[in-house]
Amino acid sequence: MYKSSLALAVALGVLAQQAGAAGFVEDSKLSLSSRTMYFNDDNRESGIDQKESGQGFKLDYLSGFTEGTVGFGVDVQALWGIHLDGGRGSRPDANNTFFPSDSDGSAVHDWARIGGNAKARFSKTEVHYGSALAPMLPILVSNDGRLLPQTFEGGTLQSKEIDNLTFNAGQLTHAMGRASSNRTGLSVSGAFRDSNKFQFAGGDYKLTPDLTLQYYYSNLEDFYKQHFLGATHVFKIADNQSFKTDLRYFDSRSDGKNGETGYAFDNNGGYAKNGGEVDNKTWSAMFTYTLGGHALMLGHQQVGDDGGFVWLNQGSVRKDGATSSLEGNGGASFYLFTDSMINQFARAGENTTFGQYSYDFASLGVPGLKASVAYLRGDDIRNKSGDGSYNEWERDARVDYTIQQGSLKGLGFSLRQGVYRGSGESIGDKDQTRFIVNYTYNFL
Repeated sequence: MYKSSLALAVALGVLAQQAGAAGFVEDSKLSLSSRTMYFNDDNRESGIDQKESGQGFKLDYLSGFTEGTVGFGVDVQALWGIHLDGGRGSRPDANNTFFPSDSDGSAVHDWARIGGNAKARFSKTEVHYGSALAPMLPILVSNDGRLLPQTFEGGTLQSKEIDNLTFNAGQLTHAMGRASSNRTGLSVSGAFRDSNKFQFAGGDYKLTPDLTLQYYYSNLEDFYKQHFLGATHVFKIADNQSFKTDLRYFDSRSDGKNGETGYAFDNNGGYAKNGGEVDNKTWSAMFTYTLGGHALMLGHQQVGDDGGFVWLNQGSVRKDGATSSLEGNGGASFYLFTDSMINQFARAGENTTFGQYSYDFASLGVPGLKASVAYLRGDDIRNKSGDGSYNEWERDARVDYTIQQGSLKGLGFSLRQGVYRGSGESIGDKDQTRFIVNYTYNFL
């Protein structure tokens, strides 16, 4: 429940009100978000199928800042998940990412956690410290793909003191999984040791109104060091027509104990030049043509031959040091176009071509209704022994609708369906369906 973080937040709130309540109170925001979700993961060949539904609630209080040269504030977040259906026979009992598991493998009835951040602002610089951080950066993307969001503990800094430059830096120490009440150390997929130091720094520079350049560096102690370069350009052809180019490059290398027992990286189930060690270069390019409500995206991604792509993922970590997890720590996102509904397309040697078509029905007089279909095909995936290769593909479709007016304004519905097929050392054929209902009520 993170009582220490909450106590810090409450204490800071009291001090902030005494220092100058005007900005602290007047700029405060209080909201309650509700998410109802049905999740069906059909393992076509082997394994236990997963069919579960749940109800999630997220209460967020975001204060303003006190007046003065340095302003202070506090953020508090409370999360509660309730299991609605399913049981031991319709869910895997290890590494479950939808709901925490009880001792017999069945889902717990409910779970909750609470966290808070202290924050300070000076000029155009903000510092946040606490256990409710949700970074959205090229080197770390907080996952919100189930009932409740993944959050992190540590400190972050964002500065916009220099015109057109947004600078980000920080150090994280723990993660709270999207299906867990507990915190864990930080790790990578397949490793059952953890680290309490993930450091990062970098920035986004708007060179022109249409061109943004990015560079970030991150280091997960005893696991990996990673450099990221990115460039995004939007060419406006006409008022309702544009062409977007998005380029991304990652260079990841081993750090400290990586490769030793407990600190080994499983290379996403693929080949590794040096067993268990991070050694990867990955580039990707995406091009999107937009015309009115139509958007057509095409792209390609190439993962280096020496090892798979790497990102923060705590799915194998438990407090007792075991290699399996019943605590819902797994589930993580990363900043590549192939982070799709079912698969990641991030194994050694993998060449992935992908495309997506989406349509916004506002162009036909139906605002709030959107639909898309995507296809990804990965080839040349090196198997674990390195003496062969295999391929895989995924097809995803989704329809989203948000009510635009009336008493139910803001109520959103999302239907998503994915099909995955692979050969060789793949994750196994899957069909997956998700139905989600979202609503957020703003009190302030």
